[in-house]
Amino acid sequence: MIFSLQGIVQELTPTYAVINVNGVGYYVGISLMTSQKLVLNQSAFLFTQQIIREDAHLLFGFNTRSEKEMFNLLISVNGVGAVSALILLSTLSLDEIASAILSGNSVLIQKAKGIGAKTAERIIVDLKDKVQKFSNPEENISTFVNNKIKEESLSALEVLGIPKRMSEKIADRMIKQDPDISVEELVKQILKNI
Repeated sequence: MIFSLQGIVQELTPTYAVINVNGVGYYVGISLMTSQKLVLNQSAFLFTQQIIREDAHLLFGFNTRSEKEMFNLLISVNGVGAVSALILLSTLSLDEIASAILSGNSVLIQKAKGIGAKTAERIIVDLKDKVQKFSNPEENISTFVNNKIKEESLSALEVLGIPKRMSEKIADRMIKQDPDISVEELVKQILKNI
């Protein structure tokens, strides 16, 4: 089992890297998060996960041990393959994935290409008790409260005939400026800014 690689980045793309270790080039699948930390022709250290299937021997690399742990948790879920796990790790940060799982936010998980509603729900059910350590608890509570306020505001605006996609960006901006904003105030601000 290959636990880690240390060598020179010989090739680098957003989805894979070739790490040259003493003349041997290892093709390693990576997430966007890891890709952004690597520099072509520079030394690199990656934690790796080897997956051996009948038809292929695959190697995946991670900048941090936490990212590798999250990858392994994701692929333990029935229906989530290595590629889907990498796409999810490329779409959301570890904290965002953990927060989405803990708050049951399947819509956020579905933002990753190729992950549908059923798979997102399965990820939430299977990993709810296993992702606590990846997230900041205070941040989770405020994110959950903010999402609730945002959803209620957007629903109220939809009743008024304003499409969700028009008001969502404004809502995000207002919540960022004032995390303690009330539903009523958020609705007012969105109406002012449309």
